[in-house]
Amino acid sequence: MRRVELLEEIIKRRLLYWPSSEIYGGVGGFYDYGPLGVQLRRNIVEKWRRTFVLPFQDLIIEVETPIIMPEPVFKASGHLDHFTDYVVGCTKCGRKYRADHLVEEELAKRGLKISTEGLSAAELERLIAEHRIVCPNCGGPLGRVESFNLLFKTTIGPYSENAGYLRPETAQGIFVAFPRLAEYVGRRHPFGVAQIGRVARNEISPRGGLMRLREFTQMEIELFFDPQNPKCPYFAEVEGLEIPIVPEELVAKGQTEPLFLTAREVAARGYANEWMAFFMALAAKFLKELGVPLERQKFLGKLPHERAHYSAKSYDQMVLTERFGWVEVSGHAYRTDYDLSGHMRHSGREMYLERRLPAPKEVEVVRIYPNPNAIREKYGDRIGEVIKAIKENEAYVAKTFGEGRQEVTVGEYIVTRDMVFIKTEKRKTDLEKFIPHVVEPSFGLDRIMYAVLEHALAEEGGRVYLRLPADVAPINVCILPIVKRQDYVEIGRSLRRELATEGFLVWYDDEGTIGSRYAACDEIGVPLAVTIDERTPTDGTVTIRDRDTRKQVRIGLRDVAKFLAAVRKGVSFDEAAKALGAMPV
Repeated sequence: MRRVELLEEIIKRRLLYWPSSEIYGGVGGFYDYGPLGVQLRRNIVEKWRRTFVLPFQDLIIEVETPIIMPEPVFKASGHLDHFTDYVVGCTKCGRKYRADHLVEEELAKRGLKISTEGLSAAELERLIAEHRIVCPNCGGPLGRVESFNLLFKTTIGPYSENAGYLRPETAQGIFVAFPRLAEYVGRRHPFGVAQIGRVARNEISPRGGLMRLREFTQMEIELFFDPQNPKCPYFAEVEGLEIPIVPEELVAKGQTEPLFLTAREVAARGYANEWMAFFMALAAKFLKELGVPLERQKFLGKLPHERAHYSAKSYDQMVLTERFGWVEVSGHAYRTDYDLSGHMRHSGREMYLERRLPAPKEVEVVRIYPNPNAIREKYGDRIGEVIKAIKENEAYVAKTFGEGRQEVTVGEYIVTRDMVFIKTEKRKTDLEKFIPHVVEPSFGLDRIMYAVLEHALAEEGGRVYLRLPADVAPINVCILPIVKRQDYVEIGRSLRRELATEGFLVWYDDEGTIGSRYAACDEIGVPLAVTIDERTPTDGTVTIRDRDTRKQVRIGLRDVAKFLAAVRKGVSFDEAAKALGAMPV
């Protein structure tokens, strides 16, 4: 039996995940996660936070923003115009396909390997006609290739004109909150904002299990920095880490084998700036610690026509899987000031930070001064609210009136030209405004989860188990009375409660042979098993078994929690046993 089939059996038998709404036939691109799947995902998320967020708390903050956002957000971000794929339908049976994927798959069956990424609708239609590609379902002719927007649309409230969309990335919630977040961090820079949450993309024909979903979880960081000073203050901590990279210049030549360069070399050769190289180095380390060897990873450069509409430079972190080949698990994009500039144009809110100049300079500034009498005449007691809205949108108000318009909307108020005085003033300043640039590492939790499971699958003779890292395994320890005897059971259940209150995830089982219970624990990746045996009631000791080597040592009940904590932190089984004076069995 192939390894991927063995893994699928474990996934089904242990209820890690399964197609959602399956009693109604299921819907492509949606999956449910069972108890073990939920905990595995949670542990991967926490490891991501320990890698990318917690060590840099002076730099990176965390937020949580809504899944549904109003239409203007996605107009400003470019998603309404550019977040599309090409769709083609069968004129006979009506089945629809993602056009670029269909062309690649059908030509691959004929031994022709081509990349359709970045091709236009006309180019895809030419390939369909030239190679006489028909509907795989019924053999019918295919129609025109058309653009299909991947945003899920909804309405907000009872008014159909209030359109909203499910976010396709967590990033936009961060960008629209930028003015508040910049104030929160004292307008210092660089600073980063992390967000973990659900996103939705209305994929045309999702297939491949967790590889292409319509709803999934992202873990993202938007790092805001001064483009005139793109230095990363933590770069020295990662500069020696290897990054398997296929830069754009090699991709353009058709090469796919990566160069193994240090982060310092990647930045020095201009393949990425320091911030991109910093996050790419951490990403390679993150996946390696999750069990994916460096030689099964690569960062693939994206050519200009392959990049997202907001990106000036992109790398996809790819992982080699047995079932799906190379799959993207994270994307690393240099978004420049695209998003903040777009939101500033559409909202009128300033998206600036300030840099200090070497020497003061004289500048002309346009200042807006509210006219209280005119404002009070229209808005009465709400004058304070209107003045506040004008001040918060001063640049937008000045720009609008400077273009000759006679009114401007700020928040819920319409401000007419007579409600403000506009003055041009000269002053000296040693500060200069700028719109920060953004580097974004974006991770897909669901794909990472699959990659972790596949790389963890181990076969030894007739033994099949998951060799999951101890800090991401869904269960920390199994507690197993060697036989179901009353005193053994009482000790085991008491230990379970004690460990659970200390934050460990515990699996207790007293049914069946001890061998079958060890095998069951190994199968779901539990790193340690504690056995209560004939000595436990008399001397207060238990045996602890290592999942991978099947070694066992004897230790006192009072030291079990210390042993588990050490292994969860990355201490080896042998080192933990030695440190706690455990005796070999």
